[in-house]
Amino acid sequence: MKFLVMWELDLARLSTGVMHAVMRMPEYAQDVIDQGKLEARYHIVGKHGGAWIYDVDSNEELERLLALAPVYNFARYDVYPLAEMETPADVLREQEER
Repeated sequence: MKFLVMWELDLARLSTGVMHAVMRMPEYAQDVIDQGKLEARYHIVGKHGGAWIYDVDSNEELERLLALAPVYNFARYDVYPLAEMETPADVLREQEER
């Protein structure tokens, strides 16, 4: 199951603790990449956060990975489930095979 997770720091909570959490994010990301659960991560230009694509086995696994993120308590998250996009030719072929 793939999910696009858009997260942005809550700047109203900016503190030394938040900065320390941000500094730990690359290590967290590498750990999740090494587990094969993080497919890609991007910075959103002009924002204080990112767009990460997780590939997990369940909703619960995604929840656990997000909760382990150092910035979890300092950020706002939008989570979007992703599905493969079929081409029109694939859709028509499937209908013809039925």
